[in-house]
Amino acid sequence: MAILIMIVVLAVLLVLAFFRASIWSWLIATIVIVPFVAMYSRISDDALNIVYLSLFSFVLILGVPFLRRLLISGFVLKVFRKILPQVSQTEQEALDAGTVWWDGELFSGRPHWSKLLAFPKTSLTQEEQSFLDNEVEQLCAMIDDWDVTHTRQDLSPEAWQFIKDKGFFGMIIPKAYGGLEFSAQAHSAVVTKVSSRSGTAAVTVMVPNSLGPAELLLKYGTHEQKDAYLRRLAKGLEVPCFALTGPMAGSDAGAIPDEGIVCYGEFNGQTNVLGIRLTWEKRYITLAPVATLLGLAFKLYDPDHLLGAESSRGITLALIPTNTPGVQVGRRHFPLNSAFQNGPTQGKDVFIPMDFIIGGTQRIGQGWRMLMECLAAGRSISLPASATGGVKLAVRSSGAYGRVRKQFHVPVGKFEGVEEALARIGGHAYVMDAARKLTALAIDLGEKPSVISAIVKYHCTERGRIVINDAMDVHGGKGICMGPDNYLARMYQQTPIGITVEGANILTRSLIIFGQGAVRAHPYVLKEIQAANEQNNKKAVIDFDAAFFGHISFSLSNAVRTFLYALFGGRFISVPTEEPTARYYQLLTRYASAFAFASDIAMLSLGGALKRREKLSARLGDVLSQLYLCSAVLKKFEDDGRPEADLPLLHWAMEDGLFRIQSAFDGVLQNFPNRFFALLMRALIFPLGQCRRPPSDALGHQVSSLLMQPGAARDRLTAGMFVPTDEADAVGALEASLASTLVCEPMQAELEKARKEGKLKSRDEMKLVAEAHSKGLLTAEQVQQLERDFALRRKVIMVDDFAPEQMKANPV
Repeated sequence: MAILIMIVVLAVLLVLAFFRASIWSWLIATIVIVPFVAMYSRISDDALNIVYLSLFSFVLILGVPFLRRLLISGFVLKVFRKILPQVSQTEQEALDAGTVWWDGELFSGRPHWSKLLAFPKTSLTQEEQSFLDNEVEQLCAMIDDWDVTHTRQDLSPEAWQFIKDKGFFGMIIPKAYGGLEFSAQAHSAVVTKVSSRSGTAAVTVMVPNSLGPAELLLKYGTHEQKDAYLRRLAKGLEVPCFALTGPMAGSDAGAIPDEGIVCYGEFNGQTNVLGIRLTWEKRYITLAPVATLLGLAFKLYDPDHLLGAESSRGITLALIPTNTPGVQVGRRHFPLNSAFQNGPTQGKDVFIPMDFIIGGTQRIGQGWRMLMECLAAGRSISLPASATGGVKLAVRSSGAYGRVRKQFHVPVGKFEGVEEALARIGGHAYVMDAARKLTALAIDLGEKPSVISAIVKYHCTERGRIVINDAMDVHGGKGICMGPDNYLARMYQQTPIGITVEGANILTRSLIIFGQGAVRAHPYVLKEIQAANEQNNKKAVIDFDAAFFGHISFSLSNAVRTFLYALFGGRFISVPTEEPTARYYQLLTRYASAFAFASDIAMLSLGGALKRREKLSARLGDVLSQLYLCSAVLKKFEDDGRPEADLPLLHWAMEDGLFRIQSAFDGVLQNFPNRFFALLMRALIFPLGQCRRPPSDALGHQVSSLLMQPGAARDRLTAGMFVPTDEADAVGALEASLASTLVCEPMQAELEKARKEGKLKSRDEMKLVAEAHSKGLLTAEQVQQLERDFALRRKVIMVDDFAPEQMKANPV
């Protein structure tokens, strides 16, 4: 009987926890269970009365909101306020900015996969596709990246003018102001394609459409400011830049020393103009050397109280024509041999009128919030797209080179060591493109996904670094010799730029992804914090009570589900698809539940100290990131029509992601400071041990094979990149050589067989062809094919060389 009672009680508790029961459900269950247990227990009447009295008190306190708030929630709120870490104003504004999207589903522990699959399929309008097929194609074709980065250290005048004339600077500007008014998906596609040709051109195109004057004016500008500048920006008559980063403050926006003093001064011949006297020193500002319009972030002070009683007015943004007296631009930085325009800007005691403030005087002090809200959209598009474009080039070129280049009469791509690198190249590219598209879709749906933007920025640029390193290894000597025919080296040099800008990756991983996600995307934490900060104590207790007990129910439910999912491998979880993807949805649900559980344990046991535990925060962020990236992969596979040819890419991406999730969890558990909670989490998350493995060698072989032969899967993986058809172009020659290799290899095999049989004597490849023709073994057409194949292969394999005087005149 005792065993039966325990089973019944445990079953009830598990059901309640599994389905995330409310506090009332728990109370009702308690009312039923306790008397049931007491009746079948051998206890005295006095003890039974104590049990009933305790039960009555428990139900009364928890079941009556007034008593619960008075005796429990009010006390917990006081403790919570004491342990809540201090948040600076800039941190708070960053937390408040943006929206929660699919990251909220993942943090819930029970993502609704049907919701993900119901999001519209990513697509472009006819106008957007036409722009990609024509204007973008023309821009890519006119760019010689060696000429840009080595000879000119700049785009050609023709390229600059084409970019301006064709509206590349106005992709995000509405048609009412003369812009293209493209979707985020189209914006991303344009940057992706241009990046596959030239990093310099891509940065030049993407910066005016990212965090900068145009976006700030669209969201916050006055009607007069929009009318004055948006048309000129859209037509390229103004070149914009935005200056935030300075030498001393770096990523700490709250510490920027640049300041403006409210005062009266002279402007454009008028005296006694109310305005601001600005002093600033900024660096790393893209397009600053050629900018005609400078967006500037600074701290505003009003010591004479010309605007009101407050002296320190906060971070403010202004838009300043660079021909304003005192504005200094023109000098350049030289970031890792990249030729995009980037440099410092300074100004000392530069006077501007108040109407230069973006949004007017009502936007004074709102600068950091404005930037954070715009950053989510810009960071979601620009850097993921530019990294993905470069990776698409690496995929297509490395696969082709691995097939064309032979050593020991075997294509180098078929050596297992090279095959391993090619598999990583293909797998990471699949993940990056999926994440790029899904995140751009979020922007088009009206979201400003601050946490997700940090995820895709970090992981696309980091995976881009892995891919370019592998691509350089595959190419060997071809990759390390600079020159017009080297299509990888500049990307290899410039990869750290994307990793550094718009939130350095170390900071993004260790502080932002989980640190911001735990507050923004968690279903209860933000509500608890808001209640703690509420000045009206009565309202604070009511709000905190609802959030706190909701949080308790949430945590209990995730703990139970985490254990059950792990015990049965998530095999009984209902998912909206069939194989080959159904199992992946189940596993991701299992790990999402474990992530929600581990996050709550970390916040409960570490409290405010978690903010300083950056390594733990980073690993929890890794779990959240992989959950999102795997979600994007599954969405991409469905949107592409579940093509069977893409299964190796799908499986590689998912197996890699799941293994990374397991490894991140293991890192959390091994290093968790509270060993009791560490053992508890390990028991619930991995009760049967860790079973995930990285992608197998056999799967890697399938992926690398896709890269080395023309086909639908290879084309889908590299869709949207610029593929030159001119055989004088290094990439064009490589594409032609791959096709030629597959046609000519059977003929070459027959010639080698004839040579071994003694029918042919020549050892030189071209002499062997001529001899075979003379003996009637080859037709004239076959000879032409083999001669062309040799010439293409030679162009692909050969590297550039320079005369000594060329090296002195313009060092590589």
